Amino acid sequence: MKKRDAAGAEAAGSARRRGQGELEAQVLAAVRAAGGPVTAGLVRERLGGGLAYTTVITILTRLHAKGAVARERAGRSFEWTAVADEAGLAALRMRRVLDGEGDREAVLTRFFTTLQASDERLLRDLLARAGEDEGDGADADGERHGTGED
Repeated sequence: MKKRDAAGAEAAGSARRRGQGELEAQVLAAVRAAGGPVTAGLVRERLGGGLAYTTVITILTRLHAKGAVARERAGRSFEWTAVADEAGLAALRMRRVLDGEGDREAVLTRFFTTLQASDERLLRDLLARAGEDEGDGADADGERHGTGED
């Protein structure tokens, strides 16, 4: 039996514990690097083979549930294709957290007020650009309406 230290890590030189979402990001990167449909076995190989096949399947299934990968039946298993990148995956996680809260305004307010000045400027610039895009003559349904200036 291996001994564990106070933090719960194995004393016998085990690998470090991954941060939350890190393994998902690694699996997603491996799928994206394939450039097309890929099997879980190939994803496992691309990651160095250190993960159990079932772990790779579990992560791919979670990514599928989040909309980050698509899957298509290939015989008795699936082939996986990336539909999001790492930034898209982070955005999906942020959206899921926001959707799980009752007071969206409070959550967004707290988030905004804790941003660094550079991130706040970036967010303001992005919102301004989004506002400009909305003002291009398209209504909320994406239909264009003339301005009468033909």
